[in-house]
Amino acid sequence: MTALRPERESGAAYGESFTDSYGDAGDQGTSYGQQPYGDSGALGEWHGGDGYGAGGYEGGGYEAGGYGTQGYGDEVPPAPQEPYAEPYIPPPDDETVALRVPDPPPAREPISPSPASSAASATGTPTGGRAARRKAAKRRHGRHGGSRPASEAAETGSESSGAPLSRMEARRQARARKASPATVASRAIGEVFITTGVLMLLFVSYQLWWTNVRAHAQADKEASSLQDDWANGKRNPGTFEPGQGFAILHIPKLDVVVPIAEGISNKKVLDRGMVGHYGEDKLKTAMPDAKTGNFGLAGHRNTHGEPFRYINRLAQGDDIVVETQDKYFVYKMASILPVTSPSNVSVLDPVPPGSGFTEPGRYITLTTCTPEFTSKYRLIVWGKMVEERPRSKGKPDALVS
Repeated sequence: MTALRPERESGAAYGESFTDSYGDAGDQGTSYGQQPYGDSGALGEWHGGDGYGAGGYEGGGYEAGGYGTQGYGDEVPPAPQEPYAEPYIPPPDDETVALRVPDPPPAREPISPSPASSAASATGTPTGGRAARRKAAKRRHGRHGGSRPASEAAETGSESSGAPLSRMEARRQARARKASPATVASRAIGEVFITTGVLMLLFVSYQLWWTNVRAHAQADKEASSLQDDWANGKRNPGTFEPGQGFAILHIPKLDVVVPIAEGISNKKVLDRGMVGHYGEDKLKTAMPDAKTGNFGLAGHRNTHGEPFRYINRLAQGDDIVVETQDKYFVYKMASILPVTSPSNVSVLDPVPPGSGFTEPGRYITLTTCTPEFTSKYRLIVWGKMVEERPRSKGKPDALVS
């Protein structure tokens, strides 16, 4: 930038003399500062000369010598100028040799800084106009003026400035982005745990909720089918096939109404929400219409309809009703065995030990698993028949009340 220069005095305007560049050295002539155009203010008569030698305008104006060998008069002194400052060149970056924003050049001694610029340098406030301050803020803090962590600024400094990364810096950033084997292993283990947890949650939801929904629907359908067949006379008392429903169990205190099917198969009977009758092989028990015997039933305590979930809440004297095609058989709860081994089949004997019964009679036995959600032990409930009522006489009091 060109600096302002002091005004020239009325004397020698452009210095002492110039050397004639077109010939030999001319005589010393007058300067422009003394008599610019002669005494009369008009150009004099031209006298020829040799080349640009002694000839010139006559009568003042340009005196002898004019454009002669003397040039433009006295020697012109050099104009005062400000000290020249060489442009500051930042030292090369030994690490990346990439372009970077240069540091401010050192202060020049000949020029003393103004108080405003000294205050700005001391406080770190950029000098110049609004545009310069905005650019300085962007360089320091990014686009929106927010500060960034030093590590982030170091990693993204070259990228944000648009300068290419050096090979060393590129490798360093690649290693920083690449996950270690321990990190990869921990991520894989975490994904396995998450997947396993989701599968277990789905399985539990299926067991505790969906199996009950499906079993209740199947049991209700079977009970409706039984009642329709009884009304239409399509089924007759007698021997039943495994999985075939033949009666309906009512436990009014527990609000249980569930079909009774032949056999204790999980797939054919129990998992479909029904109660199974011990009527096969060594575990065969009597039917409700037998004169003496023990009518043994099994049912799920949890999942698949869970018809026997709350039979442990029954107390002595609670009603248990078995409804068949021709009759109602009413039992009164007599005793309970909270825990026993699954292999204790004696609970199904005609006179089961531990039941409190001492002589043959017409009994009912309900068996299920215990504790809840396990099959480690068995829970046993016994009852004694107190009424046999034909369907033609209507429902027994246990079902009416």
